[in-house]
Amino acid sequence: MYTTTNEDGILNNYAAEPKMYYAEYPAIWEQRKYVLQGLFATLIVTALVLVGFSVS
Repeated sequence: MYTTTNEDGILNNYAAEPKMYYAEYPAIWEQRKYVLQGLFATLIVTALVLVGFSVS
């Protein structure tokens, strides 16, 4: 852990920084999965909004 001390003797602790890495572009099957998840989520939200309007 990295620690510094100011002129009043107060400690200031810094967290260890994690190692950086770059994300990889999703494969075509992952992209299709994300599209299906998005469509499913849109369907659920639309159904909830329609039910909310019909109840009120």
